[in-house]
Amino acid sequence: MPRRSWVHRVSKVWAAATLTAVAPTLYFWVTSILAGDDTVEGYVSVVVSFPASCPGWNIYELVYPRAYTITDFPLFSYHGAPLIVLGFAGWCLSLRSGRPGLARIIGRCVAVVLLVLALPGFPLPILDAALGGSACLAVWGPPEVYSTHIWWGLYDCVPPVLVLLAVRAPRRPFVRRGPVVRTTAAVLAVTAVVLLPAASASPGRVSTEQELDCHGFGDGTVKGMTEADKRFLCAVRGYDRPYDSGVEGWDEVSDQGVLAQGRHLCTLATRHGGDTGARAVQEAPQASLAIVLPSLCPAVARAQQAEEDRRQAESDAYVAQKERACAAHPRHRPKIRPVRQRRATLWTEFWTIDGWEEGYEGNPPELVKNLVGSGLGTLAIWAADEIGHACVTVESYMRRPPLETRAWDEVVEVGYKSPSGSLELVDGDGTSVKGLITRGPGSYRVRVHLRGRKLVTQVPDPPDGAVELLVQVFPGKARKPVVYK
Repeated sequence: MPRRSWVHRVSKVWAAATLTAVAPTLYFWVTSILAGDDTVEGYVSVVVSFPASCPGWNIYELVYPRAYTITDFPLFSYHGAPLIVLGFAGWCLSLRSGRPGLARIIGRCVAVVLLVLALPGFPLPILDAALGGSACLAVWGPPEVYSTHIWWGLYDCVPPVLVLLAVRAPRRPFVRRGPVVRTTAAVLAVTAVVLLPAASASPGRVSTEQELDCHGFGDGTVKGMTEADKRFLCAVRGYDRPYDSGVEGWDEVSDQGVLAQGRHLCTLATRHGGDTGARAVQEAPQASLAIVLPSLCPAVARAQQAEEDRRQAESDAYVAQKERACAAHPRHRPKIRPVRQRRATLWTEFWTIDGWEEGYEGNPPELVKNLVGSGLGTLAIWAADEIGHACVTVESYMRRPPLETRAWDEVVEVGYKSPSGSLELVDGDGTSVKGLITRGPGSYRVRVHLRGRKLVTQVPDPPDGAVELLVQVFPGKARKPVVYK
């Protein structure tokens, strides 16, 4: 066969291996887009008693947590597709440089790495089915989860097998291996099955809060667990959350059982891009663990962090848009010069923005004409139709400023008694405007001007910055409220 034709055929096999590796991810992306919101209501809990003699699961427990640190590397994402592409590039370069032996070595290395990561998916459950019976099969989940685990394990072996076919050497006469080689292979296999389960932790143990060191004091005694395992167990059992009982139904399940089911759920979530709202995750028998899965599953943690970052960016953009609208309003030009003038965009979820002095929080006064109210050390000003924002200008004076009513819809003035001279306005997002008082503790008057109330109460979608407030604070002994407009 001509060399060019042979290279072309082998390249097709490499391409088939890459497409096979990336196909599950593409499938789940497409089905997720077509199905839209594929979550279901409710959670199902499962409590299983785990036997001690399940060699396949014990090997899985020892190997798979360490494999997470490897598979989390970008080169192994999409079921190893980037690694296959990199291996193909190395194979091509080796052939071009006239080193076919190196090309085969590169391809075989890629295949071996992928096989090592994929093989635990189906031989170990089959081993437990053969040696442990139905009791050990329960460790791997219900029948549908068990069969899915087997089939996905077999599927994950297809790409590395295709890579091996692509780089296979020319056929050679069959050479039967000698008895020493066959005996050594058998001894190694038996040793792995016998010794690895013996090194695993007791399957029925339920570690305490102190043993897991949930609060990070450094006095934990549990061995053989990663920090992610410990955090997950602490979250499941409610050890790391004050006044929380953890995930219901799992408090008496052993550490090994909880971690086993958590990793099953992580595998399902990882196949769906870390989305714990995917139907396969929500319908799994371990679905109640999804709420604490980020501490165990890197893919879920990344997905939730990305979603949190997206929501925060949307929130920041929304707030910035409203602040720009407030900043676009003309600045108030007072009749006399104030001691201070400050502008701010303040938010509320309960109609009013509040003012208070330290020690007088939490006692909002009644509003006069539904606009402003005051009490000892407290102040409340209407700012939105339940939820929203207002463009606020605050001016502090040493004497009474001239009255302004022409440009405003409502103007109300109330008396205010300052016990400490430190009044500040605080909104629902924690933004504060300080320094409203000019002469320390004593009697003051607070005059509030408003426009835009009708716009936000009568229009379904009012424009940004519709509500404008002018708050003037100045010394005054009068106590009675005055409604100017």
